[in-house]
Amino acid sequence: MKEKIDTLRSMIDGSDNIVFFGGAGVSTESGIPDFRSTSGLYNQEYKYPPEEIISHSFFMRDPEEFYRFYRNKMVCLDAKPNAAHFKLAELESKGKLRAVVTQNIDNLHQLAGSKCVHELHGSVFRNYCTRCGKFYTAEYIMQSAGIPRCDCGGTIKPDVVLYEEVLDQLVLRKSIQAIQEADVLIIGGTSLVVYPAAGLLQYYLGNKLILINKTELPQESRAALVIHGKIGEIMSQI
Repeated sequence: MKEKIDTLRSMIDGSDNIVFFGGAGVSTESGIPDFRSTSGLYNQEYKYPPEEIISHSFFMRDPEEFYRFYRNKMVCLDAKPNAAHFKLAELESKGKLRAVVTQNIDNLHQLAGSKCVHELHGSVFRNYCTRCGKFYTAEYIMQSAGIPRCDCGGTIKPDVVLYEEVLDQLVLRKSIQAIQEADVLIIGGTSLVVYPAAGLLQYYLGNKLILINKTELPQESRAALVIHGKIGEIMSQI
């Protein structure tokens, strides 16, 4: 492991055009559950499968049940950034990391100090009225009961990408451009199975791909460096 950490450090030291692409595993060390591990959201007991609850059609059909799950499992306002978030923010402040592309919706990269963050799946910290477009905070959602309503009477929806919804095209274009232009691409804490986000790897044109994940990934044969472990523990050694 020490040899791999030394290689990671060397690759980071040798570049000022690094892009980080991360998933749920980046935030598990902050106490936020992932989706597909044995303790993840997809293995929880609910009346409906979680992947059905967090779909657009379910939100439209049964917003009250959607919000019961959403408040209990998807909003963690007390979560704090971990070592991975802080290290990435530090690398950006030193002019080495150009952008963070994240599948997470928890705002932890920004809380750690990262400035250029492309949120592929939106953020729980932004919510808007489906009728008039007025924005509301996450605190407002958590303090409300049942279906949160706007002053105009409209239903408030989290600014997150649900199943059956398309990604924000501007965010997607910026993410693709950052990955295309990257010298070093670090992918961490993601299973690389959720599309279209997982498909962003195909836009990387370089030969310095780094994969950091607790479990094996099918894309490892393409990587210049593969490290298995918790990303916070690994990044804290840089």
